[in-house]
Amino acid sequence: MAFKKLVKINKGVAFIALLLIGVIFSCKEKNKTPDKMKYVSGEALGTTYHIKYFSEDNFEASTKVDSIFKAINLSMSTYQQDSDISKINHGDTSVVVDDMFKEVYELSESISRSTKGYFDPTVGNIVNAYGFGGEKVEIKLDSVKIDSMMTYVGMDKIALTNENRIKKNSPNVYLEFNSIAKGYTVDRLGIMLEKAGVNNYLVELGGELRARGKNIDNQKNWRVGIDNPQTKDRSFSTVISLKNVAMATSGNYRKFRFDSLTGKRYVHTINPLTGYSYKSDILSASVLANTCAEADAYATAFMAMGYSKALTVLEEIPGIEVYFIYDEAGTVKTYASKGFLAAGAAPKGDDIKTN
Repeated sequence: MAFKKLVKINKGVAFIALLLIGVIFSCKEKNKTPDKMKYVSGEALGTTYHIKYFSEDNFEASTKVDSIFKAINLSMSTYQQDSDISKINHGDTSVVVDDMFKEVYELSESISRSTKGYFDPTVGNIVNAYGFGGEKVEIKLDSVKIDSMMTYVGMDKIALTNENRIKKNSPNVYLEFNSIAKGYTVDRLGIMLEKAGVNNYLVELGGELRARGKNIDNQKNWRVGIDNPQTKDRSFSTVISLKNVAMATSGNYRKFRFDSLTGKRYVHTINPLTGYSYKSDILSASVLANTCAEADAYATAFMAMGYSKALTVLEEIPGIEVYFIYDEAGTVKTYASKGFLAAGAAPKGDDIKTN
């Protein structure tokens, strides 16, 4: 499947908990039909998606949804050999990137700066070497090999020219947007709905969410659950209320890989400053932001930082709210910023720390 495993194999999925209670309501405009919930679901980008929306005009989103997935794949999928990003990674300097690619690239630059380099889409070669990327390679990783690959990591190794071409300072630089593109896709789906006059919807793609308006069936904000990393039954750590916001969750408590050459177990969290895979003390990082692309990227960066560093960096980033499930000396604890508490976040069992 195109874009297989685009999800940062690290994704701790935030499952939708929709409370669908039927209500009777009248049409606000005589020439409009009552809003009825539409539901579109399927598989794309290596995961599943679910879209719930209300349309007075009986808008059917299926065809446009498929078109967006196809366009994203063709632009940014490292699992599709004829995509722009694959061509760039394999040395094609003639590729003129589209507006979507440009938007993701520029946002990646900005978030890389604000996270002090903990978010970095040039870490692709190392992601591949650990077995989490679009290209499967069998490399016996050691400190020498990792240090060698790290010479090609860093946003200073690439540039977007005025002609919208990617310029690399070495052909070995490998670009991948797998830690932001899924969230960006959610945003594109939401924007498509808004352009069609849809003001109340919830888009979910592999646990990445964008909510607008409310669930008209019960006249309440959209309700979603955050996975509990301590259980195997997909129970929730907390349930929150979303309106006009996006959310992404990252975690490495279920996804890992065994290296057949070394016998070592690697988790998907990779520190782009060192190149090493390590088990973060943050078990799950959920982020609220204006866009799902931002939430996606920041959730990845916070996992790589670890708890203490993430709290420090968070103070310098406006408009971001977080809910961390973390390990402290063997005890699982939770932290929620004020914005998450306002959305209704509450722990189940553990004390919750707040800012």
